[in-house]
Amino acid sequence: MGQSRAVMHRPIAQPRRYYAQSFKLQPSHLQNNLLPNMRRRVGLAALDRRAQDSQTRSSHGATLRRTHQSELTTQLSVFQAALSTFSTQYSSEIRQNPKFRSEFARMCTTIGIDPLAASSNRPKEKGGSIWSELLGTQVNDFYFELAVKIVEVCRDTRSKNGGLISVSEVQSTLLKKDQSTGGGGTGLQISEDDIIRSVECLKPLGSGFEVIKIGKTNMIRSVPKELNRDQAKVLEVIQVLGFVTIGVLVDNLGWIAPRAQAVVDDLMAEAYLWVDEQEGETSYWAPCSL
Repeated sequence: MGQSRAVMHRPIAQPRRYYAQSFKLQPSHLQNNLLPNMRRRVGLAALDRRAQDSQTRSSHGATLRRTHQSELTTQLSVFQAALSTFSTQYSSEIRQNPKFRSEFARMCTTIGIDPLAASSNRPKEKGGSIWSELLGTQVNDFYFELAVKIVEVCRDTRSKNGGLISVSEVQSTLLKKDQSTGGGGTGLQISEDDIIRSVECLKPLGSGFEVIKIGKTNMIRSVPKELNRDQAKVLEVIQVLGFVTIGVLVDNLGWIAPRAQAVVDDLMAEAYLWVDEQEGETSYWAPCSL
């Protein structure tokens, strides 16, 4: 028998798992490296778009503002020309007719043209006031001339009424003066509204002139001291009754006698009240209500 030969079998090598390992590593690699980069690129693009949109809106808003400003400037120029023409055409009516003048002044104030504020706040280098530029100096000067006359009336009567006088009394006094001087070459009719507007033009001077309301009556106060509530209440009672006593104040206002006497004494010290001791209980009168 022939000699048997041993056969050597090479062991079969296990296949390397390169593909499996590569397959497992690839998603992790994408997740850890590619996706953050993609997210960063998307975020920056959104910020760029947001900034661009904001710039576009700002530019559009500026364009709209310029357009509106140009339109308003044009409308204001047309309005000023029309108002100036109207005031020139009806200047005589404005001066002579107090009702027409009052309505005209009220219309101008309603649409934002305040002659008194405009005159006092206008810079000197600009020349005349806005009121005088739009309506002519005649209408503007009318109120200032009237204000001077009102100051004279208040000054002449201050020793009698303590610096508190009704608008109606000022009106009647001015009309009497105008008639006694032959009209002064003017023959103007003055309304209470004219007087109130003229007093307003004195405020920038810090002169202490002010229109206050006591009850239903408009009063001009020509002294800087203000009335407190009790003093105003006493003057209001005098407007209704014509006079006042301590007993009337106690019975009708519910005050105690010392309070009523203190208020009356203060008003007398300021020359707002006159005293009448002729008969019965002492009574007090207000010259501004006579």
